[in-house]
Amino acid sequence: MPDFRTIAANGIAIRAAIEGQGPLVVFVHGFPESWYSWRHQLTPVAQAGFTACAIDVRGYGGSDKPHPVEAYDLETITKDIAGVIAALSPNEKAILIGHDWGAPIVWNTALLFPECVRAVAGLSVPYVPQGEVSLLDVVTEVFTKNGRFFYQVYFQDEGVAEAELEKDVRDGLRRFYYAIAGEAPDGTWPPDKKHGDSLLHRLPNPDPFPAWLTRADEDYFVAEFEGSGFRGPLNRYRNHRRDHAFLTPFRTRTIDQPALFIGGERDLVLKMFPGVDLVAMMKPHVPNLRGAHLLPGVGHWTQQEAPDAVNRLLVDWLKGL
Repeated sequence: MPDFRTIAANGIAIRAAIEGQGPLVVFVHGFPESWYSWRHQLTPVAQAGFTACAIDVRGYGGSDKPHPVEAYDLETITKDIAGVIAALSPNEKAILIGHDWGAPIVWNTALLFPECVRAVAGLSVPYVPQGEVSLLDVVTEVFTKNGRFFYQVYFQDEGVAEAELEKDVRDGLRRFYYAIAGEAPDGTWPPDKKHGDSLLHRLPNPDPFPAWLTRADEDYFVAEFEGSGFRGPLNRYRNHRRDHAFLTPFRTRTIDQPALFIGGERDLVLKMFPGVDLVAMMKPHVPNLRGAHLLPGVGHWTQQEAPDAVNRLLVDWLKGL
């Protein structure tokens, strides 16, 4: 296990798992995960000559968990990341790597705090600047108004998704993780889910689970969410309109740091809007993108499903900075 530190940043306490010495690399996880999602990356990155630091995002695990919804907007969370950099690397810029929600967090930290960020990598979620309306309004128009289920719409009502996921944390995590993993057959996430269905409705609980998530891994995640609950993690989804208003003035600004994108060919995030190539959309806004890699057979949980491939790409990129 890595060394754990509690870092004071942006008025809260953030738990960090740290290995190695050298330039700082901060790993930022997504939903519903933890620092532990980067368990396969910390040692290789540390051995490559870096300080590898994986945090629990606010609301998760060992970090503070403010109650208000607005405590989880991107304006606030990017300040958390800048605060972690200031605490651990006060005289040098840091490199950021994020997955799922962690990707928009690190993309936007690089955008908003270029004085703190040397380079940035996103896994699963490409960088796309704000459009004319928020993502929530887009998916409401495309999905909800046509009677179709969209998980981020389902997450909007406080307490609803919390109750479903906290009823049986192990069962809920297994179903959610599997439904968007690379091993799940097409249609495991039912394409005909209807607005009004619950998140876990018709999602299977596989036995056995794919080998990338061992029983010990599962036990760790379950213990973390049994301790923290899901309100903080879900509050991140409840800030789409607030984020849109905050980020709209920056929509023409580019992310100019050296960048990297890694995704999975079977990741449903990249297929969310059929016919829309999110990776191609990203490239004009990230002019120093040094690679955009899609890993065959890999689903949403990029660095957990394919740690060796991800580590090779990350370490090569880091050494080339």
